[in-house]
This record gives sequence, C-alpha cells and structure tokens, in this order.
Amino acid sequence: MNAVDRWEAALAEAGELAPEAVDLILDTHGERGARAIDAVSERRVKEYRDFTVVVGHDDEYVIEDDSCDCKDAEYNLDDDDPEELCWHAIAVRIARAVDALDHHDMWYSEVREFL
Repeated sequence: MNAVDRWEAALAEAGELAPEAVDLILDTHGERGARAIDAVSERRVKEYRDFTVVVGHDDEYVIEDDSCDCKDAEYNLDDDDPEELCWHAIAVRIARAVDALDHHDMWYSEVREFL
C-alpha cells in the first residue's frame, strides 16, 4: 500500500476530510495537497458527463484517470510514480472519496465552448 492508498483509505473510513486524512495528504503531497484540499473545500471539483474538471485560479483543468493537462503534470511529475500527482488530480481523488463533487448534468465539451 503506497502513501496515496493510505490517505484514500483514511478518507473512506472517515467519510470526510478528517484530521488524520488531512495529515496524510499533506505529508505525502505538501503544497499540492494543501491546494487540493482548498479546491475541494471551495467546491471547485466539477463532474460533467464526459470529464471531471478542477477550477483553478487561472484556468480549468481536465482530469482523466489521474492525468491532467496542467503544466505541473506535464513537466514536473513522473507518470510512472503513483504517488506523484498534480494538485488537480489529488483534488479529484479527495472529492470522490468524500462525495464532494459538484455534479453537472451536461457535457463539459459543450460548456467549454462558452468559456
């Protein structure tokens, strides 16, 4: 069991962002974890019919199977290391674990046209 599995298990057990899970997230991911927790707390993780999107301060980021289109994921993270996730992917995992996704019954590909 890796560090991500441990904090996901802690979240599943608590059903919320309990202190133990928060500590595990921050120990594993540092500032990325803190940004992810903030995004979940602010309900910036959106679930559409076709994609899950995290609203950042400058843009929206599409996450599919822990893959993200942000620069951090593209340039700084090792795709082969399951513990290296950008804060957007971490936020999606947290939001799913604590049922904090903001659901939208529409296609993101259609919404994106208006942004």
